[in-house]
Amino acid sequence: MIDNLYSRRWFYLLLLIFSGWIIYLLSPVLIPFLIAALIAYLADPVTDRLQARGLSRIVAVCIVFLFMMLLALALLLILMPLLQEQFNAFFNRLPIMIGWVQDQLIPTLARFIGVPADAIHLEALKNTLMNNWRDVGNVLTFVLGRVSHSGQAIIIWLTYLILIPVVTFYLLRDWDLLLARICDLIPRTYEPVISTLAKQCDQVLAEFLRGQLLVMSALGFIYSLGLWLAGVEFALLIGMLAGIVSFVPYLGGIIGISIAAIVAFMQYQDILHLVYVAMVFALGQLIEGMVLSPLLLGERIGLHPVAVIFAVMAGGQLFGFVGILLALPVAAIVMVLLRYMHAQYMNSELYSP
Repeated sequence: MIDNLYSRRWFYLLLLIFSGWIIYLLSPVLIPFLIAALIAYLADPVTDRLQARGLSRIVAVCIVFLFMMLLALALLLILMPLLQEQFNAFFNRLPIMIGWVQDQLIPTLARFIGVPADAIHLEALKNTLMNNWRDVGNVLTFVLGRVSHSGQAIIIWLTYLILIPVVTFYLLRDWDLLLARICDLIPRTYEPVISTLAKQCDQVLAEFLRGQLLVMSALGFIYSLGLWLAGVEFALLIGMLAGIVSFVPYLGGIIGISIAAIVAFMQYQDILHLVYVAMVFALGQLIEGMVLSPLLLGERIGLHPVAVIFAVMAGGQLFGFVGILLALPVAAIVMVLLRYMHAQYMNSELYSP
């Protein structure tokens, strides 16, 4: 019996290693399928609610899918041109900003820390940007120009553009059926434990992904609106950047307020607008801490910010972009398994004979 138990453990370990090896080999073609699976996973609860109201699964899927397509199209037509304009304006002003840092900020800091002002030179960076800002500033033209050099790259992007909606639709339609079939494959001996752990993983991952996406979007809107009302240039660009990186507590606020303060000071050369910037981000952090996080994230997620950063970086290092997509699901599963192992250990004779 003991030999049989060890044989099973070795089998599961080899199966896990083999699965990781397959993912590594297939990572270039897995990207659209993983993105589609993520979208379907996020949209499945809404589809289930519509289905519970009496709609058939296919009708509910069509409604949710149509809404997602309209939302993506609206963002593409409304948000992208605004961001493109802000990118262009930012790269136009970037050489001027670098010149101001070189002429004003660095001498002040040099006197403060006792370092010669001529020890830091940004002139080469400024000249490079001035010579290439047209290519860098026009982001869409830059990206399309790079892609157009490779016919294979064009085919890959077009394939992704077609595959992701198609795969998302079919995954969303058959999501519950796929989960049921996977559950049927689990050995009956381990099915209760695995089902319980799977539900816990789903709870952690769902709360984190859906809640964090809503928090990031809300903060991006709050920061952008506040900076726009304060008259700060590149308000949309700075606000969205701060919102995107806010999945780590305080990081979005730190990055956003640093960039916004520099831009505001260069734009107005006064303290009043720095106060406005500080008020915007203080208000954003207050709303996040008192309203958004308790309402949308709750206290049951348990994914520590350091664990999130490590998971994303480790996934990217091991499997590239596919690893980044898989990082959070794997981190959630590992965290739930560690909790289970901790509970088993605390109740074992090894801990308390």
